[in-house]
Amino acid sequence: MKKTYPIYDIQNFNRNLIQEGLYVNTFSKHLINNSFIERSHGHNFYLLVLFTKGSGIHKIDFNTFTINPGCIYLIQPGQVHSWNLSKDIEGYILFYTKDVYNLYFGAKRVEEYPFYQASKNISEVRLNEPEVRSLEIYFQLLIKENLASNTRKLDKLLNLIDIIHIEISRKHFQENNIDLHSYNHKLEQFNTLLEHYYKTEKAPSFYASKMNMSLKHLNRICNYVLNKTVTILIAEKVVIESKRMLTFSTKSVGEIAQELGFENYSYFSRLFKKYTQTVPSKFRARLKAEN
Repeated sequence: MKKTYPIYDIQNFNRNLIQEGLYVNTFSKHLINNSFIERSHGHNFYLLVLFTKGSGIHKIDFNTFTINPGCIYLIQPGQVHSWNLSKDIEGYILFYTKDVYNLYFGAKRVEEYPFYQASKNISEVRLNEPEVRSLEIYFQLLIKENLASNTRKLDKLLNLIDIIHIEISRKHFQENNIDLHSYNHKLEQFNTLLEHYYKTEKAPSFYASKMNMSLKHLNRICNYVLNKTVTILIAEKVVIESKRMLTFSTKSVGEIAQELGFENYSYFSRLFKKYTQTVPSKFRARLKAEN
């Protein structure tokens, strides 16, 4: 698929690269050498940013967020985003690859945190002022450690990042619920399968069979955690990928439908309209008019 936006590797930001796979900076200093990030782009690593001052607009895939102090944004590999920022913007920004995180922590995986589970579609978390002050302590320790030349520097940085993850999770997600924790794990298994098979397999029963459970139980899990059925989650995955292709690919709508596994173009069009209230051709035309 031909893309009209860049995909950045973490090596593109090597001025503050601690080692391959990890980057820490204040947001204002980050912008000095990387102003290009305000335009639409994707990347192959995880991004976490906390804004402490300023304002702006943040577009992630096809959602628009208003930036204010206390906003945390959590971007996964593959997502497309852009910024429109005020001149007094300030905060902290972290990049890290799945490999550097998961290899260090072993049994713990970064993608298991609820805000990095693609099925939940969580990109923004908002903190009140006391919560910002509490969490900012760890970001300040990250910056201080990054500037120092201490032994076991990487160990401390990764553990501070993990504490930040834990603090965000404790405040906004019910991770102490045993059933929810177990269901989240199953949901991530489903999401991994969906990421691999969404172009060729649209039947909910296929995914339940792959997970060695009944479709009834898989639906129970999806409804409990997300209040959505397996059918809806499959459709939403297809729709978000079709939106990306319609926006960033030069392929025709018919070619996109075929690539997504639809032999019947009219069925693809009906599915798209059901979840977006418009047909694919009009969605693309509206984007062109807006730009």
